[in-house]
Order: sequence, then C-alpha cells, then structure tokens
Amino acid sequence: MTQICIKILNKDGRILSQKEGTDEVNLLYLEEYREGDRIVLEVSETNAYYYVQLDETRGKAFVYLTGNVEYEIPFEEKRLAPLAFTGERHIISVKKAYAEEQENYRNLAENVWDQEGDVNCYPHASANVNLAGRPLFAAQSVIDGLTFTEKHGSWPYSSWSICRREDATWKVEFGRPVEMDKLVVYARADYPHDSWWTKMTVNFSDGSREVFDLVKGGQAQTFTIHKKDIEWLEISELIKADDPSPFPALTQVQVYGRG
Repeated sequence: MTQICIKILNKDGRILSQKEGTDEVNLLYLEEYREGDRIVLEVSETNAYYYVQLDETRGKAFVYLTGNVEYEIPFEEKRLAPLAFTGERHIISVKKAYAEEQENYRNLAENVWDQEGDVNCYPHASANVNLAGRPLFAAQSVIDGLTFTEKHGSWPYSSWSICRREDATWKVEFGRPVEMDKLVVYARADYPHDSWWTKMTVNFSDGSREVFDLVKGGQAQTFTIHKKDIEWLEISELIKADDPSPFPALTQVQVYGRG
C-alpha cells in the first residue's frame, strides 16, 4: 500500500492542517488561505500515477509523481479561475491510480495543476518565453484542459502568448517514456486582435521531427503520427501568417497515447 500525506503549511512552515492515509486521502480545510500558505503532498511511492485535486473549482488531474509536490496557494490574478482557493471550505484529495488505468488511451498532456519551475508532477509544460506576471498566458495554460479559443485576457480564455518572439518554443515533458500517435492543437482565434500560424515544427525526444501545416481558426487541428515512444515533445519554428496582427497564440495541445 502507498502512504499519502497532505499538509497545509503557512509562510513560516507551520502545519495548519494535515491528514495521512493509505492509497487515498481527502482533506477538508475549513479556513481562509493567507499569503504564503502552501499545499504539500507526500507519497511513499514515487514514479507512479495518482489522481490529484488541489481545489474543488478545477477538478482532478491524472498525473505522474516523481517525488513530493509543493504548491503555493495563488492569489488575485494567479488564481486564474475567479473562485479558486477562496472562501472557508477547501477540498484536497490524492488517490493512487489502479494499475490498469495507466494504460488507458488518453490525452497524456493534460495537467490542470501544472506550475512553473522544477516540479515532481507530470505532465509539465515550459517555454523559452512567458509573459511576466501573467499566468493566464503562461506555458502551463496550454495543458490546462480548456479549449476556449475565441477570446483572450480573462479566464477561461487561457493561452500561451509568445510576446512577438520569432524564436518562441513550447515544450511538454511527461516524466517517463510514453507511447503517442496523435497530436491535437488549438490556436487562439480572437480575430482581428490575433494572427495565426501557418506551419509548426514538432521535435520529439527520440530525435525525430515533423512539420505540420496549420489553418486559421480556433477549431481542433488533428495530426496522426506514426507511433512514437517519447519522453517529451517541443513545438518550434512557428511560421506566422501574412497578417497585420503580431499576436498569434496557442490555446491547447493534446498528446494522445498510452503510458
């Protein structure tokens, strides 16, 4: 059995609440969060799959943990969802996944609880450019499960903005080898504010690369790929359309497969 411990700590490291158990733990915290509070998840079995929910407003994520996880409670704009982490009643849950769930065909890239920096919770997104202080436009927005493409600037219209960088790259890491055979891309489509890309290059951890044509619009653009065993993929060489707007953006990337 897997030992799981959920802790809520304040800015000084003092434990505000704690619950332990085996295989599944649910913690109900009946206080308002304060600046500097953080959630810590400790698990006895690492390199393993779990369901994690850090707040009731944004659902559960099926993730791969390579170690313990620390998540700082966000405030104001960093909350993204307006009601997230607010009030005096908070649900946090961690559940060890069953072995057979690990091989289900699914979107391997989705993780609503992804955060910047070094993490032990995968999948994890990063980029060589992020709009400073604007988490709604961060690399992590591209794997948050939200496919609202027609606007920008407020939740749930999250997207990755490239800040006019022609060399912008975006990457998702899985934390372990996975088998994938399909890529789905949603570009942001808040026209005429937005532009769009006509091509993108995808580099895979196995050393291969493929170039895909993109079209204008916020619909799902699906690309079938010869089955690959990879640990990460990176999108680069994004070619902008001949359009006066300098603001193409990426709303969501989905990577389908098993592992």
